[in-house]
Amino acid sequence: MGIVQTPLVQILIALIVVGVLLWLVNNFIPMAGSIKSILNAVVIIVVVVWLLNIFGLMHYITNFHVNRAG
Repeated sequence: MGIVQTPLVQILIALIVVGVLLWLVNNFIPMAGSIKSILNAVVIIVVVVWLLNIFGLMHYITNFHVNRAG
């Protein structure tokens, strides 16, 4: 598995679009504060996982093991 060749400009545009959409949802769609918090957390987690996958770091995280003494 190699690193996906995505130009940096496309990544920045995608991040800007996601940010603007999240801002629009937060400001113009009425919903409870707890739901907004959950939505924001889910979007941030998805974006972080997407970025880790694009930059080829997901492989290291999914194969992370903790050795136990004993």
